[in-house]
Amino acid sequence: MKPLIRRLDPAADLALVVALYDQAADYWLLADREPHGPDKAAAFFTDGPPGSDAALSYRMGIFDGETLAGVAELSFGFPEPSDAYLGLMILSAGFRGKGLGKAFVQHLQDLARGRGARRMYLGVLEENPRGRAFWTREGFQDTGVSRRDLDTGHLMVRLGKDLAEVPSAAGLGRKA
Repeated sequence: MKPLIRRLDPAADLALVVALYDQAADYWLLADREPHGPDKAAAFFTDGPPGSDAALSYRMGIFDGETLAGVAELSFGFPEPSDAYLGLMILSAGFRGKGLGKAFVQHLQDLARGRGARRMYLGVLEENPRGRAFWTREGFQDTGVSRRDLDTGHLMVRLGKDLAEVPSAAGLGRKA
């Protein structure tokens, strides 16, 4: 069965996002250095990079059957007006390494191209070598921009990709 990718609704899908965050607790322990709290999943529907309009962002889910396997937040206008920024893409621990991440990021790139974005950016934690390896395999490269998070001490490294270089993915059961 091919994965379904669709927009998530804050009212209808919040419980699914809460459950997914529980299943991806290892990521939140790494990223926040503490367990995620009850408001973390709700913030998925409103958070975004500086200057972005949350109403123009995509809050997407990838499903394996009826199960939410991952979420992603894609915003526009950061760091430059013509850019897309992937603020979060996370898969449940049980769905990592099965090709869903690749399908998900290809879909997100298609959405960004459809909005006219020329480049896509994201941040990866220096302490997340598996995540960085995934993004490198997907064609993202170090931009030379990084910042230290004052709350966690993490070094966040910005990666970027020219969206004109990659052909569109085909054959997924997708909805924007």
